[in-house]
Amino acid sequence: MRNFPIYFAFVAVTLGGGLLIGYACRPGEWYDQLEKPSFNPPGWVFAPVWSLLYILIGVAGARVFLRPGLTAARALWVGLLILNFLWTPTFFGLNWPGVSLGITVLMVAGILLFIAACWGRERPSSWLFAPYALWTSFAFVLNGAIVHLNP
Repeated sequence: MRNFPIYFAFVAVTLGGGLLIGYACRPGEWYDQLEKPSFNPPGWVFAPVWSLLYILIGVAGARVFLRPGLTAARALWVGLLILNFLWTPTFFGLNWPGVSLGITVLMVAGILLFIAACWGRERPSSWLFAPYALWTSFAFVLNGAIVHLNP
């Protein structure tokens, strides 16, 4: 596969960046003391789910950047990666769940726009973002519940 280095680079940036940020901003005492909803998953679920999502995000990014003419999808992909990488330090590092909730709103909207931007010319990238849309929508609900339970 002649484009393997590009795919590898995109996956390395997304997965490596996500793991690095997750390691640097681990949940701590503040998070442990928060009231959480009954549907809050156990902590061990997040790393494997996000690892898989980052791989899918990286593959979709490589596909979009290799295909000419998908300027809006490229801009959305970069913006979403920035928002995604901002959420963890905002929530766990700065302890700002309300601001983090706003970030998830932007992420869900951006993911849906990315899916729409790719649908006509790069449908596999749209499908690669479907799990990201579902998980981020769940994250929005979870983050919102935490904000509600911890005024």
